[in-house]
Amino acid sequence: MGRRYLVVLLLALAAAAAGVLTRGTEGTSAPSPAPSAKSAKEPTRRAKLGPLRVLRSNPRYFTDGTGRAVYLTGSHVWWNLGDRTWPVECLSVGPARFDYANYLDRLVRYNHNFFRLWTFELTRWKECGATVDVAPQPWLRTGPGIARDGLPKFDLTRLDPAYFARLRRRVAQAGTRRIYVSVMLFEGWSLQFAQQPWRWDAHPFNAANNVNGIDGDPNGDGVGTESHTLANRRVVKLQERYVRRAVDAVNDLDNVLFEVANESGAYSTSWQYHMIRIVQRHEARKRKQHPVGMTFQNANGTNGSLYASPAGWVSPAGGKPFLDDPPLANARQVSLSDTDHHCGLCGDRHFPWKALMRGHNPIFMDPMDAHEEREAVRWAMGNARHYANRIDLAASRPRPDLASTRFCLAVPGKEYLVYQPGSGAFSVDLRASRSRFRIEWFEPSTGRRWITGRIRGGAHRTLTPPVDTPVVLYLKAA
Repeated sequence: MGRRYLVVLLLALAAAAAGVLTRGTEGTSAPSPAPSAKSAKEPTRRAKLGPLRVLRSNPRYFTDGTGRAVYLTGSHVWWNLGDRTWPVECLSVGPARFDYANYLDRLVRYNHNFFRLWTFELTRWKECGATVDVAPQPWLRTGPGIARDGLPKFDLTRLDPAYFARLRRRVAQAGTRRIYVSVMLFEGWSLQFAQQPWRWDAHPFNAANNVNGIDGDPNGDGVGTESHTLANRRVVKLQERYVRRAVDAVNDLDNVLFEVANESGAYSTSWQYHMIRIVQRHEARKRKQHPVGMTFQNANGTNGSLYASPAGWVSPAGGKPFLDDPPLANARQVSLSDTDHHCGLCGDRHFPWKALMRGHNPIFMDPMDAHEEREAVRWAMGNARHYANRIDLAASRPRPDLASTRFCLAVPGKEYLVYQPGSGAFSVDLRASRSRFRIEWFEPSTGRRWITGRIRGGAHRTLTPPVDTPVVLYLKAA
């Protein structure tokens, strides 16, 4: 597929540059290019973004206050907030210098509208056999005294204005491109799994690293996971103050979501619930409120803990089976299906379409490389969003029972969006209406589109795609 895919991709980019999206003629098999970031706009509005809230009529999605459903999808990368000293040994993992503006332009090009803004609690860790340093941190490094990473100790009673200015600036920049940002407040993976000795030696709550006598590791085992519990009230008070300051930094912006912690273990459940409520209570006194999320707890977490939380959105985990045959999204909270929580750097070009058809909002842990399959995932997410914007998503429900492929999102009797991950004919249950339905086909691997006429409802109908490759079928009642 390589050369053919590159040719089509170049054509799509050319069409985007011209601002043109051609269409096949109804009743024919004339192809059209893939919807690009600039051309896949219908029926988006240019009005100002509104703060998101869960859509009451269909809690699988957010709304911006207009009553329409907002579908979120996009790539995220670890180093999109903090600067880090990236040793030459690690240049294969990431660029020597992260260009945030270019990152935002890249998301727009793929028609993405969401990312997680990563924070790291450690100031230093090992990667690629070398040492990586990251800054800034939420607290000022004033001393007196030197921390274990060789820099001045933290004063945990003094928050660093530069950190929050950067946080606000980056969220605001994304907003100018109509991209929503999940502000990550804490990071729990490194507390458990970063290589020693920096797993705890590089944490601000290590007693050797602050001037306040704060010890987030009271049992002295060299793992400060207690700092993500409610055990130490002094620690919790400092964290609450930091969280409120982060909320204050971005509260007036519309393109904001909050996430308590990335992959903090099952021990953190009560602490995460507490921090969710801290954000909610603090914003309740302000003009704007934003969704607060809880993401999968690694290790030993369960999706049930997410669903039982007071969070408005969740990011469950399920490994590769969740990618290949995802369960129906929980109907009570918005579900962001993140490859980072399923299997890390994984996912294929089918993942975004399957997630869409099962009621999830797919997001992608992206090393921003030139890997062909990851490039296909990026375009698939943008193209899936294109169709999510075209259908009546607020009224749509995942209905695997209505298509023999079992990947179907539908407003029965009005609209059907079906994904065929294989090839060949398949059936759709159109008994809900005897209307005539317009038939549109889309081939994700090439971006070709066909409109091939109409089909009468009132029965199970078998349709044969115009190509022997994975396709998307869009049926809309006349």
